[in-house]
Amino acid sequence: MPALLNPVLDLLTVRGTVTAAEPVATRMRLLRIEADALAGLDVRPGQQVRVLVGTGITRRTYSVWRYEPTGAVELCVLDHEGAGPGARWGTRAEVGEQVRLGKPEGTFTLRPDAAHHVFVGEETASVAFGAMLAALPEGARVSGCVETAGPGDRLPLRHADRLDWVTRGAGTLPDAVRALAPAPGGIAYVAGEAKAVQKVRQTLVKELGWDRRSVLTKPFWTPGRRGME
Repeated sequence: MPALLNPVLDLLTVRGTVTAAEPVATRMRLLRIEADALAGLDVRPGQQVRVLVGTGITRRTYSVWRYEPTGAVELCVLDHEGAGPGARWGTRAEVGEQVRLGKPEGTFTLRPDAAHHVFVGEETASVAFGAMLAALPEGARVSGCVETAGPGDRLPLRHADRLDWVTRGAGTLPDAVRALAPAPGGIAYVAGEAKAVQKVRQTLVKELGWDRRSVLTKPFWTPGRRGME
């Protein structure tokens, strides 16, 4: 990255260091990034960070798997077919590498006071779900449907036994939501591939009677769209 960009990037990003890089699932790698400027932030479960990947100013957005107030974020990066610059960065990043990233942000976050928490999405969504589930008390009412390519892609989520796991190709997320049939009155967190998110939202609102305002959505990616891997 050209040195002349550093003064501008210093205003927009934080310089961090990769302090851990290890597999957390078959196709998912956990990266821990530490920086003094990340300490003491008000981070809400489900928020994301934007990371500069590669050698230019290309940015990719990742959900925060875990945040430590001492100044560390943990991300989970999915390796997938046709991987773009973000996935390539995630599979190659090593301990000691310097990284530029933004501070955690975003409104797709846990609503802790909800009577019922419903999580619907796939691998990319399960990272945000992991942070949200970890913040819920043991007695929280939790359900949902999470789609993966297979059991090896399942992240170690808290309350995982309360979720329905869908194997890709054996069914669809909208069908899984219909089978789950969560009653209105809680908050649904729906994230992942854009069209799937839209279909799940329609299923909840039009078929199951959910209020639109109770369905929080976050389209993380779209096939073939640059910048959304």
